[in-house]
Amino acid sequence: MSSIFTKIINGEIPSYKIAENDDFYAFLDINPNAKGHTLVVPKQEVNKLFDLNEELYNGLMSYSRKIAKALEKTIDCERIGMAVIGLEVPHVHVHLIPLKEMADIQFSKKVKLSSNEFEAIAKAISNNL
Repeated sequence: MSSIFTKIINGEIPSYKIAENDDFYAFLDINPNAKGHTLVVPKQEVNKLFDLNEELYNGLMSYSRKIAKALEKTIDCERIGMAVIGLEVPHVHVHLIPLKEMADIQFSKKVKLSSNEFEAIAKAISNNL
């Protein structure tokens, strides 16, 4: 059975897409810790980060860096935090979170955004790639 991320990648579930290439897909987290919280996932469905082959692992880190640089240009923050937890969805994903304070990366504080806000943020980040 496909993961929710595979369904998003395949267009079966809508997302606020930022960017994609042949191997990776970046989109806004719909339950964000902070404005601009982005997920980067490999299109290949693999459960655990360290089960990725070395080429895909390195590609994921490189693509995440590219997205983080665009986030940093777009969202007012001190830095972009990165977390790879992987317990909530069995599909490797990198959380890129604009940080103003440590609480922004603790996954206990959430930000509410409207659909229009999500769309504007996704477009702004994408324009900074």
